Amino acid sequence: QLQFVESGGGLVQPGGSLRLSCAASGFTSDYNAIGWFRQAPGKESEGVVCLSMSDGSTYYADSVKGRFTISRDNAKNTVYLQMNSLKAEDTAIYYCAADRLDSVFRLCVLGRYDYWGQGTQVTVSS
Repeated sequence: QLQFVESGGGLVQPGGSLRLSCAASGFTSDYNAIGWFRQAPGKESEGVVCLSMSDGSTYYADSVKGRFTISRDNAKNTVYLQMNSLKAEDTAIYYCAADRLDSVFRLCVLGRYDYWGQGTQVTVSS
């Protein structure tokens, strides 16, 4: 069974940075696209950034383009989300999710995934 554990969340001031980690364990070859999602109170979950494990193609939501960057360390089975220039509206629970199919569109835009973690809270406030 594939499991994800997120870490790195916390409280940060507007304009600050955070790096989130998503560590996979178990059947780590059982997914082909992985991404970060977020859900703010009273709002629907949003696909923030997604990555194809096969060709490295990415999808970034317009709201985070130029500020957030996804990366991976295959040796550690870990995916990272570097978040810069954080804004109050970035406040949410961030979780990673993965799909067996290799489609960042299906994962991030359609929100179709087979595995997901519990999430980590990110709060941007002065």
